[in-house]
Amino acid sequence: MDSTRKNNSVDSSVNGFKKEDVKEVQIPMPWGHISGKWWGPKEVQPIVALHGRQDNAGTFDTLMPLMPDDVSVLCLDMPGHGLSSHYPKYQYYYVYCDGVIFLRKVIKYFKWEKVKLLGHSLGGAISFLYAASYPDEVDVLISLDIASPSVRDITKTAAMTGDYIDRFLKYELLTLDNAPCYDYNDMLDIVEKAYEGSVTREGAEILMKRGIQPAYSKDKYFFSRDPKLKVSILGMFSLDLVLEYASRIKCAYLNIRAVPGMKFEQPENYQKVLDNIKLGARKFEYHEVKGTHHVHLCEPENIAPIIINFLQN
Repeated sequence: MDSTRKNNSVDSSVNGFKKEDVKEVQIPMPWGHISGKWWGPKEVQPIVALHGRQDNAGTFDTLMPLMPDDVSVLCLDMPGHGLSSHYPKYQYYYVYCDGVIFLRKVIKYFKWEKVKLLGHSLGGAISFLYAASYPDEVDVLISLDIASPSVRDITKTAAMTGDYIDRFLKYELLTLDNAPCYDYNDMLDIVEKAYEGSVTREGAEILMKRGIQPAYSKDKYFFSRDPKLKVSILGMFSLDLVLEYASRIKCAYLNIRAVPGMKFEQPENYQKVLDNIKLGARKFEYHEVKGTHHVHLCEPENIAPIIINFLQN
């Protein structure tokens, strides 16, 4: 447990920000709270950063120290992720629409009238939907290795629905007494294997700072994210709907695609979405960088200069 406590602190000798420049925050929600890490000056309205599916706010821990000192970023744990509250047992995660709703609640909580958004993977998809739903209230959207919500083969989704609902009901029954728990190193092995090469061992350790909790058994841990997130396939979007959302985006838009990055079921849709965004965006940039889907975590130096240049010009 001592090593986990050490990992949860910010080492000013490693990070570009001073220790006091990174603040843990909690934002009240009807079902509990949203947790996050606020990097940089607190008197500056922050860019709101959202992580990928089953990740957490720690996914930006290596990127943030590369940002200029005058940039402020609020990295959030989405509902059921990291240190944020889980939904009630009976509530299903419709991650895309739920994401827009929770993001709207956060923005309303702080009374921000216009926002800048940064999102990786699922976080990028949610930011895309928010920018399309509130086109006059988003100034900047930076999307990492994703363009929009995934469009999936409808026959596969239909075939999986029954099984996923039954798994959801099974996950409802999990408690702290019967949730699987593991040694710390075993957990890292599980995480590394699950990401299939997208995340390094060091990257897995960073994510697990907010991704695990101590179990009742000595030296054992369990994953802190809500297991119900594993079955959140319902509420997907058709290509026509995604393209309509894309056409509504007006803000300055930056898309950074990792190569090889994430494998998409229908990769041709990525460019179709970008083409529609380009038509309405105030400013549009697209860059490709060498790296895995988690390039922002494992090789942040590959994308930091692109983001900084975009924000400053």
